[in-house]
Amino acid sequence: MLGKLREKYQKMMKPVGEAFSKLGLTPNIITFISFLVSVCAGVVLAFNLLILGVILIILTGFVDMLDGAVARATGRETRFGSVWDHLLDRYAEFNILFGIAFSFYSIWYIPFITIFSMIMASFVRAKAESVGRLEKCTVGVAERQEKLLILIVGCLITYFYSSPIFFSYTILDVSLLVIAVLSQITVIQRLRYTWNMTKGD
Repeated sequence: MLGKLREKYQKMMKPVGEAFSKLGLTPNIITFISFLVSVCAGVVLAFNLLILGVILIILTGFVDMLDGAVARATGRETRFGSVWDHLLDRYAEFNILFGIAFSFYSIWYIPFITIFSMIMASFVRAKAESVGRLEKCTVGVAERQEKLLILIVGCLITYFYSSPIFFSYTILDVSLLVIAVLSQITVIQRLRYTWNMTKGD
């Protein structure tokens, strides 16, 4: 979905990456800054500050795009940098959902179901590309961008309407469950894609 627009927004981010590259920050440092912003997002969400949390989630995503833009602008794309980026992306997702689990807007166990599902989608991609030796395994109904967008929308709606809509589930809970389901569907799609590409070998 949004992943199909990656080439376009990478072109849009190119001048931004060139500008930030002049600050002397390496792509790996920028990736770590994105992680730190996600920690802040998790903390403010745990204190039920949804709007500020949304702003920090968006900032986390922007800085995460920035590291790649700087890497491309400076020719400093490395294999370690790619691993570092994917690793801290998972930590960032955990930080955000861990914060939501402590807020009074969500039932505590739902964010953990969601983060498990998101990690499994990332895990099967990593294994397909390493053990399965596929060049890319980014297929699936929802990638990270779509999931964060659903989360942001869920937080915003919940801010204006925080009452439960189904038993004790809020809009945010429903949004998290949608992300969990989409993530598990993505797992199945990536497994099927890997099976087809490897002929089951």
